[in-house]
Amino acid sequence: MRFQFIDAAKEEFPVTRLCQVLEVSPSGYLAWRSRPASPRQREDLVLLAHIRSAFVRSNGTYGSPRVTRELQDEG
Repeated sequence: MRFQFIDAAKEEFPVTRLCQVLEVSPSGYLAWRSRPASPRQREDLVLLAHIRSAFVRSNGTYGSPRVTRELQDEG
């Protein structure tokens, strides 16, 4: 979470200062940025794409229970 916050705020504040405030090392942040996504992160991104697709197909009318049912029906 800290590294994600730094990544989001780096346009507004220097990375070194953000690292100091959040008590992380700049080298740790740079290592995090160059690290490939974990298998879990990749699975989550695929699932998120399916969720967004189901929501768009419903013209934005489905809530989480209906989206869940639709995804379960699709397998």
